[in-house]
Amino acid sequence: MAPLPAFTIFNEVHKSLGAKMIDFGGWEMPIHYGSQLGEHLHTRTSASLFDVSHMAVVDCFGSDSPSFLTYLLANNIQKLKASGVGLYSCMLNHEGGIIDDLIVYRLEDRYRLVINASTAESDIIWMNEQAKSFNDIELVPRRYALNHCADPEVLLAVQGPLSLQVLAQAFPTIAKELEKLAYFHVSYLSTNFGKLMFARTGYTGEDGFEISIPMSQGRLVWDYLLSLSSDLKPAGLGARDTLRIEAGYNLYGQDMNPQISPLDCGLSWTVDLNSARNFIGKSRLLQQGQQFDFLGLVLLGKGVIRAHQKVSTSRGIGEICSGTYSPSLEKSIGLARLPKGQVLGSIVQVNIRDQEIDAQLVKPQFVRRGQILI
Repeated sequence: MAPLPAFTIFNEVHKSLGAKMIDFGGWEMPIHYGSQLGEHLHTRTSASLFDVSHMAVVDCFGSDSPSFLTYLLANNIQKLKASGVGLYSCMLNHEGGIIDDLIVYRLEDRYRLVINASTAESDIIWMNEQAKSFNDIELVPRRYALNHCADPEVLLAVQGPLSLQVLAQAFPTIAKELEKLAYFHVSYLSTNFGKLMFARTGYTGEDGFEISIPMSQGRLVWDYLLSLSSDLKPAGLGARDTLRIEAGYNLYGQDMNPQISPLDCGLSWTVDLNSARNFIGKSRLLQQGQQFDFLGLVLLGKGVIRAHQKVSTSRGIGEICSGTYSPSLEKSIGLARLPKGQVLGSIVQVNIRDQEIDAQLVKPQFVRRGQILI
């Protein structure tokens, strides 16, 4: 018997708002509140509120933290020159496959990692195992129900071009600080709910903020934000998925997994192979190099691109990793892993229900900040 899904503290309010709930990574989460299409378009034009509390925050304390994370992560945390700066990275196994993708922030007294929902428990086991080779490392999870969790927090994301306006209205005393906060930077700011961590990040391709909130204050913040502005509406994971595909963002377990190298899923920019430092999986990446191209596709005929469909190219057969109907483009789009040597603009064929449908190869970014890029 499969284990029952876990619930975020917002589960009841999702249902009271009419959300359709699904099992996502072991968590019962809202897929939409009535219209996935409407939530997608609202995020592109206004602002949406997402419950992302299934994600897990892990704080890394100790004097050896810089050395530990330098070895643990494929990207180089030495790029984090000051407190309040974030970095996107993959965490690899010894074969160069992706255990998880994450964001790491440098804070005043520690580093903070935000990891994926379904991999949280195995990630923490892996990190603790690697930490045995270092001194003075303490990993403290902040998602409730994880082993050794302390002071649990929840995560909300406000995403869309009006995100700053919405949050400035909600928290006028910190409006200037929020406006100054640069992309991929983070700051603890005092609010009427205590100190909250605001990170100018997101997974939609729009401006936005991810907010870490003490669990005891989470429902209060959710209700407060939605009560203040008609511009802000709740959105589910369905819109989050179509938004991230339009933005060209990978999804763990779909576009990448422990058998896939970051070089083969469009994430070579997150891998620091140039410095002298060693990190887990580096030697295998240097040995294998890039074996596949990771590109976008726009379907030229009828149908919808979906994961695992085969793609015929002049250099062999590839596979769709993520696919959807794009509400912004009003076309079907996808992300695909293809034999090396593809040429942008080329026409390939996607097998949809045993029919070969033409598609054009493009850069794997379709829409960012409301701008169509293809």
